[in-house]
Amino acid sequence: MIEYNERGVLIYSKISSENNLYLKILTEKDEIITGLSFGGSTKKKKNIFQIGYFLNIVIKNKNENFPNIITAELSKPYYYNIFNDKYKLHGLLALVSLLNISIIEGQKIAGLFNLSENIIEILAYEKKWIIDYFIFLLNLLKLIGYDIDYQKNISKDYLNLDNLQFEHSHTSKSIKFPHSLLNRENDINIENANSFFKIFEIILQNHHLNNMNLNIPINYIKFKKIILNFLSKNDEYNQR
Repeated sequence: MIEYNERGVLIYSKISSENNLYLKILTEKDEIITGLSFGGSTKKKKNIFQIGYFLNIVIKNKNENFPNIITAELSKPYYYNIFNDKYKLHGLLALVSLLNISIIEGQKIAGLFNLSENIIEILAYEKKWIIDYFIFLLNLLKLIGYDIDYQKNISKDYLNLDNLQFEHSHTSKSIKFPHSLLNRENDINIENANSFFKIFEIILQNHHLNNMNLNIPINYIKFKKIILNFLSKNDEYNQR
């Protein structure tokens, strides 16, 4: 019997049989651990195995022919502020769903855990977080291979969505990039937020997900809708 400890964030769970849960966890080592929690969906344990929770886990394995057996306890950060804010809660569910499609078992993406932990801590403890969330999404694209180096291209207003290069002039393949939003020069509004969401979605879908026959997660779509709906009723919102 092999036994070892890890810390990670739960990015997927599913009832496998009776009260057992199949778990997918992104660890501090930027890798995916999967396994079963016996009784994981029971009243005693289900409050531990919530999507997006950070966990201290113990993994036991008899041999490679058997799934890992996982036990866990909660780890910081804790989420009281997130659960009391529907916008933050939708943001958490969106980012976890994006993590779930960004990395598979056996793959390692250096920096992914720290990136995720940092933005979740911002969600948990900060009042102003939306611009940080947008920057997280760009950094996620960078880690999976699509670097949008907007900070070195501030003088170029347009991003070509085919080759992901910045340009001075608008073309049929480009879109105006919301530099002033990400550089915290302007307040967030429905126009610059919608522009950012569109850029992120096109890059993720066309350059990445299409290769795996996957689509943008529904929890991300719900998050986008609730943010844009809020902004449609509030002309500008100071998140700087």
